[in-house]
Amino acid sequence: MFTGIVEEIGEVVAVEFGVESAKLTVRGPLVVSDAVHGASIAVDGVCLTVIEQTATGEFTVDVMQESLERSSLHDVKAGRRVNLERAMAAHGRLGGHIVQGHVDGVGQLLSRTPGEAWEVVRCAIPANLARYVVEKGSITIDGTSLTVSGVSDVGVADPWLEVSLIPTTLELTVLGSKPIGADVNLEVDVLAKYVERLNAFEKLGQER
Repeated sequence: MFTGIVEEIGEVVAVEFGVESAKLTVRGPLVVSDAVHGASIAVDGVCLTVIEQTATGEFTVDVMQESLERSSLHDVKAGRRVNLERAMAAHGRLGGHIVQGHVDGVGQLLSRTPGEAWEVVRCAIPANLARYVVEKGSITIDGTSLTVSGVSDVGVADPWLEVSLIPTTLELTVLGSKPIGADVNLEVDVLAKYVERLNAFEKLGQER
């Protein structure tokens, strides 16, 4: 479990692709400082398990086919900067929102509109995820917990959402430097998916 509060920007230093998996080595001195074998670290919002770590601040993780298909890690290369967050401690503060590190899909950055001290970023989202996104609700973009500041109308062919990035987010996450057209990992609020599922069972029960 994560909160979407990015702890540091790391760097992918090595990538080894297999037939249906990949192995990444990431430099992240802070998040690996107390990591042990089997620890969970979110890499651009993807929950991954540490299999090796070094004294020089690097850790290695396996990425399975499911994660490659559902996230922007499918074409990750050495040198890529990534958002990193350790799993939340049970006594920690839930500063963002409940984030599982289970990416639902990939979106693309459509525009960046600078403000006085912030930036409004518009992101295209897969049509099958649009129903889970509401204005003032929570969304995770590349592992960053954000508040949705605007959404497209229901039923449009190309749905989008907007978030307003404060100076801290622009400075301390990869979202501050991602260009237009870049892929981003999206995780919608899991509570919305549970509500939808429960409603579907309730409706099925009524029909029977």
